[in-house]
Amino acid sequence: MGAMSVRTQSSEPSGEEIHRAGFACFVGRPNAGKSTLTNALVGKKVAITADQPQTTRHTVRGIVHRPDAQLILVDTPGLHKPRTLLGQRLNDVVRTTWAEVDVIGFCLPANEKLGPGDRFIAKELASIKKTPKVAIVTKTDLVDSKQLAEQLIAIDQLGKELGFEWAQIVPVSAVADKQVDLLADLLVPLLPEGPALYPEGDLTDEPEQVMVAELIREAALEGVRDELPHSIAVVVEEMLPREDRPADKPLLDIHAFVYIERPSQKGIIIGPKGKRLKDVGIKSRKQIEALLGTPVFLDLHVKVAKDWQRDPRQLRKLGF
Repeated sequence: MGAMSVRTQSSEPSGEEIHRAGFACFVGRPNAGKSTLTNALVGKKVAITADQPQTTRHTVRGIVHRPDAQLILVDTPGLHKPRTLLGQRLNDVVRTTWAEVDVIGFCLPANEKLGPGDRFIAKELASIKKTPKVAIVTKTDLVDSKQLAEQLIAIDQLGKELGFEWAQIVPVSAVADKQVDLLADLLVPLLPEGPALYPEGDLTDEPEQVMVAELIREAALEGVRDELPHSIAVVVEEMLPREDRPADKPLLDIHAFVYIERPSQKGIIIGPKGKRLKDVGIKSRKQIEALLGTPVFLDLHVKVAKDWQRDPRQLRKLGF
């Protein structure tokens, strides 16, 4: 890989600039700052950010458009020790994705020492030989320069221990917008040469229905994470423009189901006198309107899908 990038730089300058396009995915243990970084690079909220592990279930792709390149960000679910069928399936998705992308960014928060979770992922990365790996030190706004230096040395060491070399080690702060552009500059040379793969306007190729479902799920999880961490799935049944509305006052009707695993969870999600569900509706509607740029009427219903995480048929129906 190294030889290739050197060759392109030393080649005679031609009239045409080289354009690159390819896929990158960010990995890292839960809460390592992957989604926030995706959003900072793309400049719009595409991935789902939450303080709790395992909210990114789908391959949400953010697309960074530049004059010289198109960087497509594939968000894989976190790798973890599988306890359920869903866990196993997510892990298979992760490994397949890693082998197919052009570059892997391993996110490690600057403010937390390397732990067993990081080593587990780094070990997995070491087994994927061909793909270049960039270590991204996130949340640098939370540490001083001494702490940052120690983290950079530890990460360099980790690669050496596992017998591979990082293509780059880059400190960033997505929140303070520090070095985010630099990160893009360093990822681009690792992509193959080629034309853009997506039209200019696209920020994500995730169908809008899935993104809408994710926004509802994020709002539904707020405040009940401890009680129902992964027991919530959201399916958008339909999104239809309301008939007989004047062209300048459109309204989109969205009908969605919030699925939980057990009847006892229904009360938690609906809340006293339906207040929680109402709040979920208001909060997610605002975000959906911002995402789609149109007024929305959101119709939410709660349904029980018994033990959906362990049932292959239900998993398929709920989009996993």
